[in-house]
Amino acid sequence: MNRIEKKLQTLQEKNEKAFITYITAGLPDMEHCAKLIRAQEEAGLDILELGIPFSDPAADGPVIQDASYRSILKGTNLRKCFELVDGVRKDGCELPIVFMMYYNTVLHYGLEAFAEKCAEVGVDGLIIPDLPLEEQQPLKDALAKQNATILIQLVAPVSDKRIPEILKDARGFVYCVSSMGVTGQGANFHKEVISYLKSVKEQAQIPIMMGFGIRTAADVEPMKDIIDGAIVGSHFINLMEENQYDLDVAKAYIQTFKAELNSSRTHVRLGA
Repeated sequence: MNRIEKKLQTLQEKNEKAFITYITAGLPDMEHCAKLIRAQEEAGLDILELGIPFSDPAADGPVIQDASYRSILKGTNLRKCFELVDGVRKDGCELPIVFMMYYNTVLHYGLEAFAEKCAEVGVDGLIIPDLPLEEQQPLKDALAKQNATILIQLVAPVSDKRIPEILKDARGFVYCVSSMGVTGQGANFHKEVISYLKSVKEQAQIPIMMGFGIRTAADVEPMKDIIDGAIVGSHFINLMEENQYDLDVAKAYIQTFKAELNSSRTHVRLGA
């Protein structure tokens, strides 16, 4: 098991839900980004989704697109993102880190070299929204040789009949896209999201996480007894921008969200 799986197992034993945030690597700068990662770990964040800036982030809404663009202008690239993770790991960080990125960046780096570098610096998982299931095997093979980094699978309300195939051999957690379109659309979830989440939950052998458009724990209240955790991206980016990436603001948000996410609910075991 890697850090993601160990963390989720610990949460299962404690009967708690996972909280995951997204930040764009390199903002507001690499030094402060490292401090933000450590601050989130100190606040009790369970898993961090680290966005690797890309020139055409098709799955992302305007907030994350803008953040990605500004980070690129600051000179952020994959090499510097690896250095960022390597630095926080050497500083003692054990927070599970997932790269959210696009496949062209991986191909440009080279599959084997990319998998080796992920294992070397301590990248625990990958989310690649533009890599369809039918084209995943070469990357999976490269990752398997290192036995360190896992590929996180995404499902959406339109996945339907493909869900069993997508979930076969899936590791870590399942990223359940809660709305159609791009990130950051607010809590305007797909009208059949509850039945969709129940369907994924029934078929998954691993925890399911709900993402896209979440701002507060109240947004996922109707789904709390189905999902095993929540992911906040665009709202967290906005919060950081509005507060000049204040570490105390980040900590307070994470602690509040986690407390509310795990309060007054019917206890359901992770991955059950």
